[in-house]
Amino acid sequence: MTDLSLWASYITPLLAALWLHVRHRRHREAWARACLRRTSEAGLTEPVSLHPVVDPRVCMGSGACTRACPEQTLGIVHGKARIVNPTVCIGHGACAAACPTEAIRLVFGTARRGIDIPYVKPDFETNVPGVYIAGELGGMGLIRKAAEQGRQAIEAIARNRARTGQLDVVIVGAGPAGLSATLAAIEHKLRFVTLDQEHSLGGTVFHYPRNKVVMTQALTLPLIGQVRLKASNKESLLEFWEAVVARCGVPIQFSERVERIVAVDRGYVVRTTRAEHQARCVLLAIGRRGTPRKLGVDGEELPKVVYRLVDPEQYRDRHVLIVGGGDSAVEAAIAVAAEPGARATLSYRGETWSRLKDRNRERLVAAQTAGRLTVLLNSIVQHIGEEDVELRQNEQVIVLKNEAVIVCAGGVLPTPMLREVGIHIETKYGTE
Repeated sequence: MTDLSLWASYITPLLAALWLHVRHRRHREAWARACLRRTSEAGLTEPVSLHPVVDPRVCMGSGACTRACPEQTLGIVHGKARIVNPTVCIGHGACAAACPTEAIRLVFGTARRGIDIPYVKPDFETNVPGVYIAGELGGMGLIRKAAEQGRQAIEAIARNRARTGQLDVVIVGAGPAGLSATLAAIEHKLRFVTLDQEHSLGGTVFHYPRNKVVMTQALTLPLIGQVRLKASNKESLLEFWEAVVARCGVPIQFSERVERIVAVDRGYVVRTTRAEHQARCVLLAIGRRGTPRKLGVDGEELPKVVYRLVDPEQYRDRHVLIVGGGDSAVEAAIAVAAEPGARATLSYRGETWSRLKDRNRERLVAAQTAGRLTVLLNSIVQHIGEEDVELRQNEQVIVLKNEAVIVCAGGVLPTPMLREVGIHIETKYGTE
């Protein structure tokens, strides 16, 4: 073999590998630029929860973050990682963990849109000693991370336990964070009580529409270990949780709403609609949607007005108005529109959909195209009557026959209760 052919035998595979790498990278960049252009043109530039911010001075454009993100939030543009699909980010943080140069940090809010977040320390204790916050109330809506926060908060409480005649902790909420915290309390042999204002397990998840996919990654729970429930829908997750409660003998007091938390000597008294519970610590594992945001219009007090969709079947053969512009509103509208005989109308005050996942956007267009769903953008509910609703769209007044109204406008942070306890609330504008 001549020297030339020897060199060729080494260089040819290397050149082929380099060509494939460059081709793949160009393909990824073309996709990222196209995605960024679509979201910018649609005005979908504001992340809705915890999200990554990339420092271009540190980013080396390896693409590790884009491969780690299951939602395709990030892309490589001009050799650097960048958020190209902001509204689909769910804040799981896999991108930051995958970054080899630590160029990514996770933040709440943006310079234009602030988010109110209660102050918590790394161990999830607030500025008020003995009061902890985990899960959605603290800004973490992702089920896996909420569960992890509940576990870590209980571990912090267990480390500082003091033998007194009172409970170690009152856990408020039986959603992902509250259930995980309860299992951890059992594991650490704490004296506790778990309360939930709802009549069933699941917290916010319980009120999701039927068949909504709620988990895409593995979950780790105290006493149980790692659970692989990838692409699980609402029903399968709730069924799993109920099995866990039965298997571990988890005590949860349902239909008991907390009304006030009062500081006393060496702890707190938690006053509820049923009783008073005295404990050394309190863990608030409640959602941000516990108090629905209302429209503030005449007729909203009518029985036909609700703030979440539980079972679409009850709206068969009925005229239904759904109000809201987020994923929950669109999912509710699509579910109602799919019921036989239902006449569904979706009202949103914005000019465009600024917070929708791509899949929901596609399903929305399909429902409109099929004539199952009427969408009124730039519309505001003016009045709710016994048999109709009045909306204003631009300068036009629209009156629709109506038998039910579903308001999906998010929830109001329980700020008065938090401030009464003394918890500081920070407005995050793109900060950690």
